[in-house]
Amino acid sequence: MTDQPTTNTSSYAVAIIGGACAGTEVAHRLAQRGITAVILEQNPRPFGKIEDGLPRWHAAQRNKEYASIEGKLAHEKIHFVPNTKIGQDLDFADLTQNWGFNAVILACGAWSDRALAVEGAEDFVGKGLVYQNPFLRWYNHYQEADYEGPQCDIREGAIVVGGGLASIDMLKIINLELASRALAERGIHVSTVEMEHKGIPKALAEHDLTWEDLGCKACTLVYRRRIEDMPIMTTPEGADAARIKKMETARLRMVEKAQKKFLFDVKPLCTPEAILSDNGQLTGLTMRRTRMENGRPVATDESFDIETPMVVSSIGSVPEAIPGIEMKGDLFAFTDWDLGTLAAYPTVFGAGNVVTGKGNIIASRKHAGHIAKHTAENYLGLSEDAGGGMGIGEEIANRVGEAAEAMADHIQAQDPISQQQLSTVLEKVAKRHEEIGFGENLQSWLARHKVDEEG
Repeated sequence: MTDQPTTNTSSYAVAIIGGACAGTEVAHRLAQRGITAVILEQNPRPFGKIEDGLPRWHAAQRNKEYASIEGKLAHEKIHFVPNTKIGQDLDFADLTQNWGFNAVILACGAWSDRALAVEGAEDFVGKGLVYQNPFLRWYNHYQEADYEGPQCDIREGAIVVGGGLASIDMLKIINLELASRALAERGIHVSTVEMEHKGIPKALAEHDLTWEDLGCKACTLVYRRRIEDMPIMTTPEGADAARIKKMETARLRMVEKAQKKFLFDVKPLCTPEAILSDNGQLTGLTMRRTRMENGRPVATDESFDIETPMVVSSIGSVPEAIPGIEMKGDLFAFTDWDLGTLAAYPTVFGAGNVVTGKGNIIASRKHAGHIAKHTAENYLGLSEDAGGGMGIGEEIANRVGEAAEAMADHIQAQDPISQQQLSTVLEKVAKRHEEIGFGENLQSWLARHKVDEEG
């Protein structure tokens, strides 16, 4: 893979918008079928939510997935083009209509946060309200010397709105940062990564300290359902009442273990109704009590206020809009949800979370209950085997693999492009490589864009 791709014998070429697990897996499957795949990635590195959807304490798992992705990208028919955002650096309509590709595949994941459903909430972004995706990106990168992304100010007594695994990540980050900073003020350096592995009480005890000694106010999760309803692991399809009850009990115990290790609070059965503010700065939330009725949360007549200087909204991720693609609600307006086809673009397909509209990179809907429990506990750092066996890349590869093969069948049933058209595609790839200073190959590019994994 060089920045001067040469013509090969393939008579099919496909653009894939988005790298990481889904995009790379699709590219690899197509390349194995003799199809030239050009991956257009908005970030400098091809790791997507493996890099920016996993908190940095998952270093061992992250490095495993990095190696897998790099290995697949090494295929001679795959050309990786970083720092290229569709709608900003390249026009979507131009890409689909003028570049000469047989097809364009959307594998750009779910990078936007679902809006907090509180009137006027967007007015407080950066003024006490922060969304999960930029918050996690900040945490993973803020210690890097060349970091220029969003800045976040961790505050005591923060509120996290959510209920899933990602929301527990937010709680952990806040309390770990508070503890690490309080220790630093005492001349004690303990990284949040080290503290995550040990747990906050144990890490503090090694210095004859407790959370109370630090004088910090812990963060709190607010969730509209019961704790036992939290989607931290999924009940298997067709489960009977006894199995459902067992899963609910397992969720309760898992949250209790997480609370003991990371010291956050939980307020279930309530949902944000309004933002409290002073001089344009968020100062709290008005919460509406809920009750469960036929498996769904229903608002009651009771409300209460919570004072807080910081709210992290962690209620789900959705695909980013791309100029030129029709949306239906938070999702692209696909007409065929298996292939992810769009009415206005018959040669465009979708794969991965851009179709499902889910940003959870370790979704385990097809897993048996005990496997989901093991996966969730490892992810949350609650297992003795923490950090092992998540199989994120493998799980995503399995989910998109069948769709990729169907796309390959569909593409190769169409007329091939000419060798001149293929040469034109590869010339445009080379031009974009030159514009971004890609260099000789992927390895040299990544060597110049290393990320410090310590923390």
